[in-house]
Amino acid sequence: MKLKPLNDRVLVKRLEEELVTKGGIIIPDSAKEKPMRGEVIAVGPGKIGDDGKRAKMSVENGDKVLFNKYAGTELKIDGEEFLMMREDDILAVID
Repeated sequence: MKLKPLNDRVLVKRLEEELVTKGGIIIPDSAKEKPMRGEVIAVGPGKIGDDGKRAKMSVENGDKVLFNKYAGTELKIDGEEFLMMREDDILAVID
């Protein structure tokens, strides 16, 4: 896939949540929420500030991230689902 986000945008692929709880209860598809965790697939060059300089992005390709529940725009590329979001929608990087 050849896709390069612009400015401070990030392309993220959602990570699937577990289908069984710790207590052994199986969660049906109708009750599942969309995951709020994902893996960064592509990163833009960064936002241009008021001084004309480009700010460095705080995430990199391959980072596991936590983002807002309703963040980004859903895209379907080559049959796979992705989210395109701004760097500001990312809450944390997961180690």
